[in-house]
Order: sequence, then structure tokens, then C-alpha cells
Amino acid sequence: VQLQASGGGSVQAGDSLRLSCAASGGSMSRYAMGWFRQTPEQAHEFVGAINLDGSNAAYGDSAKGRFTVSRVNAKKTVYLQMNSLKTGDTARYFCAATSQYGPWVTNPSRYDYWGQGTQVTVSS
Repeated sequence: VQLQASGGGSVQAGDSLRLSCAASGGSMSRYAMGWFRQTPEQAHEFVGAINLDGSNAAYGDSAKGRFTVSRVNAKKTVYLQMNSLKTGDTARYFCAATSQYGPWVTNPSRYDYWGQGTQVTVSS
């Protein structure tokens, strides 16, 4: 499965942004999908994840209440809606796919496929 993240950009604090992750080369409905972010100071911070049919999602502490993960399997796309963005959200955001959904989805080592990432920059 190949993953292509898009939708990043430069925004102001308080703005919203929606990232997309398109899958190709396989059936995305077979995978739970996760979002991670990376900065020079921190590698692969867990942002959120969603199970195979979109009925359950989990979020990292920094994302709770502000970010929402969703998916449309028919479009082979998973989304990360980010609201009330803060300067601390500045990072490169990656989508990833794992074959099983469970408490371990916060662990980047459990993911089998990764996209190339998209940069989000939030200024004050």
C-alpha cells in the first residue's frame, strides 16, 4: 500500500486545516490508519488513529478535543481535521497503515506502511 499525504500549509493560530491521506496499490479498508507528527525535537508523536470501518478512533493528548480522524474507504482516503491550531502543532504530519487496531495504535513501530508526510506550520 502506498500512502500520499496532502493538505499541509502555513496558517495562523486558531485556524483550521484538513489533511488527507490517499491510499493506492491495495485495499485501504483492510488497514487501521494513524496520523503521527514529527519535529526536530520529537520523533513520531501519536496524533490519532481510526479503525478499519471508521467506527472507533483514538487520539493523542495534544489532539483531543481539537482534531478529528475520519475515513472514506470508498475513496481510499483518511482525513485529519485540525481545528484551533496552535503554534505547537507545527510539524510534519505523516499517515500510516497498520493491519490491526488496538491499544497499540499509539506505537509507530506497529505500522507497516507510511506516507511521505506533509508540513504544517502554524504562526502566531
